[in-house]
Amino acid sequence: MAYTIASNICEGIAECVPACPVACIEQGDGANSKGTIWFKIDASICIDCGVCLQVCPVTGAVLPEERPELVI
Repeated sequence: MAYTIASNICEGIAECVPACPVACIEQGDGANSKGTIWFKIDASICIDCGVCLQVCPVTGAVLPEERPELVI
């Protein structure tokens, strides 16, 4: 099961992007409800390593489960 970045919680800091060992994190389209850029995880590539959750400084932005309804 893949991890999820909640689009409207993400603040676009992107510490997860270079940390991901399989490069499954990419920038989403446009801005989220906060007006910031946001990132998403490609569930078909994610290996459930949890590095994104460990490096993200935004509480609640990364969830250790696949929740596609939280991605805009």
